[in-house]
Amino acid sequence: MDVIKYVEDPQRQELVKEVRKKIDELGIEYLYLQFVSITGRIMGKGIPADHWENVAKKGFQLVYGATVNLFVNRHGEYFGYGPEAAELVGIPDPETFMQLPWDKRIARMYCTLFRNREEKENPGGFLTSDSRGNLRRLHKEFQNKHNGLHLRVGTEPEMMWLKKDENGKPAGGYSAPYCYHIDQFESLRPVYMKVIEYSRKMGLDIIQGDHEDAPGQLELNWMYDDVLRNADRLTTYRQICAQVAREFNIIACFMTKPFMGVSASGCHHNMSLWRGGEDVFRPTGNDTNNLPGMAENYMYVSGGDNTFMPDGDDPQMPGKAGLAAIGGIVHHLRALTAIGSSTVNSYRRLWDTGFWAPIFADWGFQNRTTGLRVSAPGRFEYRSVDSMVNPYLMGSTILAAADDGIDNNLDPGEPEERNIYDAIAAGKQVKRLPMNLGEALQALADDKVVQRGMPGEMYRLYDEYKRDEWERFNHTVTEWDVETYLNCLP
Repeated sequence: MDVIKYVEDPQRQELVKEVRKKIDELGIEYLYLQFVSITGRIMGKGIPADHWENVAKKGFQLVYGATVNLFVNRHGEYFGYGPEAAELVGIPDPETFMQLPWDKRIARMYCTLFRNREEKENPGGFLTSDSRGNLRRLHKEFQNKHNGLHLRVGTEPEMMWLKKDENGKPAGGYSAPYCYHIDQFESLRPVYMKVIEYSRKMGLDIIQGDHEDAPGQLELNWMYDDVLRNADRLTTYRQICAQVAREFNIIACFMTKPFMGVSASGCHHNMSLWRGGEDVFRPTGNDTNNLPGMAENYMYVSGGDNTFMPDGDDPQMPGKAGLAAIGGIVHHLRALTAIGSSTVNSYRRLWDTGFWAPIFADWGFQNRTTGLRVSAPGRFEYRSVDSMVNPYLMGSTILAAADDGIDNNLDPGEPEERNIYDAIAAGKQVKRLPMNLGEALQALADDKVVQRGMPGEMYRLYDEYKRDEWERFNHTVTEWDVETYLNCLP
């Protein structure tokens, strides 16, 4: 069984012992055992730390439907799995142990999900509705297939800090909508300094930040890394922001487009493919209580050869392997949009023109009007991704598209250096990205390559959940409907 092999791995057993030492040294009383649902929501259970060894071996059980948020569709039926379905087994990954800096009695760990040991079909097998577990396995398969080639990602997680009214509803931004304005950045200093404090203590190597275009909109960046570690850090960052919002009695808003007429919150993915390199131990901040032992939180992949770097006379043109990979992503960009722009609200970002959100499947150098650009030598910036993304699904499907590009040497075409709208006016034929969730889901349904990044039950569950979301929207009378049509006739 996969679960037995995982639990009995000698290296893991040593880490289980290290966790016990850390629990005792740090006075940890309670553990959050968490995984990530198909929509990016953090799910799981909590246990008293006294029971660590038992849960490390046997795991915890939870209904399968927790991977689909345990929600019901608009007909009142549970997504994916009914109440008669089996229960998953969550096994904690000890290397991800991390004390919560805002309550040092508590620590958290990510978990890998398995089928129940007693099931008749594939007992104890890896659960394919586990987006994080899928990414780890698919990345390993990609590395084995392509002679060690691996994906590194750095994300740009924009989000908004909003005030609350007396009813707890959004009451505008915590700052004015001035992009790169230091005074507005300063107005959010108590908030972002607390975020940075917690982030550094939880292993995020914060490297820069700025105030963005929208009210209360900030972007804080950390060092790029292995695709799985980066996804873990983005998920951790969201938890940190939620905690800071509680402390300041404000809203940490990851909704893509809460306001029209100002920029939405994107989450650009800067990616590169590497050969070689090694994990290095790099502590962050001045709190060393979590070090060493649970070093995974402070590991970064370093060195190696970046295949996206130019290998010819043109200092802008990526290397051949990078071009083929990006050819795969350009080729599959319409289907990938269903993952990167995953909500009904995501498409408000694409329709609100003039705010640099890309809507065309093309690429260029330093060109913000295309879906992809070479943001700096050696990396591509995938721009049609927003703040609601599940980074594990995004990583898995990017790998699937890049794999197809490398296998079939897909040509991304010549880089577009003009404003894409000028190029189209001059006669260039460019595919447009889907402009609503329904169209995007159909593009995904038609793309078997991208679906390979959603193995087993993952595609079925995602499609079911998101089609219901689209149907709910179409089944809703909005304020716009009333304002437009209430007094339309006679």
